[in-house]
Amino acid sequence: MKKNADGGLVFSTEQGRMCPDCRHPVTDCRCGEDVAPAGDGVVRVSRETKGRKGKGVTLITGIPLAGSELKAYAKQLKARCGTGGTVKDGVVEIQGDQRDILVPLLKEKGWTVKRAGG
Repeated sequence: MKKNADGGLVFSTEQGRMCPDCRHPVTDCRCGEDVAPAGDGVVRVSRETKGRKGKGVTLITGIPLAGSELKAYAKQLKARCGTGGTVKDGVVEIQGDQRDILVPLLKEKGWTVKRAGG
């Protein structure tokens, strides 16, 4: 049995090659898979200025997409709004107050959308 520098199991005589992150056999490894966040099925659109020196951003939470799909969809939303933004921890942030534009776009996808906050 051989161990890597971090102390994780690299090879097992019973299982073969092991994933150093999840320590499961490489054939059963799910480290690279993106999982959609489990939520209540409601996409919430809100506006926030905390920690941004008074600059407002629109936050979209609860989108039932994961990983690269979420980033691609966020890119489409940013293009429709004509602004920048980012995806952080499954939350799409779009610069400025774009709630009036985003709510109909999200409803077109068939999701339940609510305006949260003020």
